[in-house]
Amino acid sequence: MRSLYLLLNDIFRDLNFLELYAKLTALLLSIVALFIVAMIVHWITKVLTIKIIHRLVEKSKTDWDDYLLKHKVFQSLSHLASALVFYYSVNFSQILEVTSLLTTFTNIYFVIIFVKVVSGTLKASNDIYLTTPYAASRSIKGYIQLIMILVYFIAIIFIVAFIFKKSPLGLLTGLTAFAAVLLLVFKDPILGLVASIQLSANNMLKPGDWIEVPKHSANGTVVDISLTTVKVQNGDKTISTIPTYSLVTDSFMNWSGMEESDGRRIKRFINIDMKSVRFCDEKMLDKFQQFRLIKNYVIEKQNEIAEHNKNLGIVDDSIPNGRRQTNLGIFRKYLEEYLKSNPYINNDMTFLVRHLQPTEAGIPIEIYVFSKEKQLNEYEGIQADIFDHVLAVIPEFELRVFQAPSGSDINDLSEKLANRIN
Repeated sequence: MRSLYLLLNDIFRDLNFLELYAKLTALLLSIVALFIVAMIVHWITKVLTIKIIHRLVEKSKTDWDDYLLKHKVFQSLSHLASALVFYYSVNFSQILEVTSLLTTFTNIYFVIIFVKVVSGTLKASNDIYLTTPYAASRSIKGYIQLIMILVYFIAIIFIVAFIFKKSPLGLLTGLTAFAAVLLLVFKDPILGLVASIQLSANNMLKPGDWIEVPKHSANGTVVDISLTTVKVQNGDKTISTIPTYSLVTDSFMNWSGMEESDGRRIKRFINIDMKSVRFCDEKMLDKFQQFRLIKNYVIEKQNEIAEHNKNLGIVDDSIPNGRRQTNLGIFRKYLEEYLKSNPYINNDMTFLVRHLQPTEAGIPIEIYVFSKEKQLNEYEGIQADIFDHVLAVIPEFELRVFQAPSGSDINDLSEKLANRIN
């Protein structure tokens, strides 16, 4: 390039150009020629690189080179050829300012190539990691973004240092005075970094988890975890974006434990009118003995109570003194046997049919069991079938469900009173 510059300079001198104009014209044309040569070298290198790399990647049995090709790592490396053209040609001019300017441009060009290569390599690394079994429980996207922030930060420091002819280390030392400002500017990334490390280290969250965050109206599947945000696809297919640090500072519910367990909990109660609870007489016991699920229980329990009362010398008609079966107790046992016989209930997990504290709305009978099916539609169907049956069978035990009076109840009561008066 120096030879071209000298040649052009001599030509313009021979054309009777003034010394200054000859040098400037030769310099300008030399710079243009330098850029054209660099572009041609880059184009040739890029074409050859793409052809050769494509063939090698197609023949390779590994996947990592496919991801490097996808994120244009090899294309970014092809810029090195043109960068080297600039590097070995910047001293063609004797003008120090021009040499300095081209040197600065070349150094910045190398920094940009470095950033592009590192960025593509990190993205490819993330894609390669996603193919491993570890990706199901650990996401490294936040760490990748953190490294990228550091790379960009260092690149900016070097570019500024090249432009102002300063030492990069000196600039870094001087930035300590702006630390407070930097903390404010990068507040979200810093908080997100700390939160990402906590979420990952404690295995609190991973892509694919079903989470519920009431504060942010989010209830769905985690589709992406980045340095600053977590994206959740809700049940209605909308996307909720939640700050990563918010999941650490605030509470949220992760349903992955349920999905990984052997069942999904059914926990619901029905209020029974306490006025309908009574001791069983012979007629009721005979009726309950006809129910297949509790036939043996009713007979065995009645024999046990009769033997107990006999040992205490209690006669059958002494209701307050002896033990007796109640319609509510037999109903609870019926629910237990009914649920045990249900093929969709996991009997190996917590299994309860119990009383809760009576209230002004009656006495709650709670069913606390686990469904084998965990998908929402199957789960809700099983739960609905169970309580459809429970509500329909309650009158068979001469019990009543507590329900606040409605308009039709008041009308029926009015009609009865009117009939009595008439």
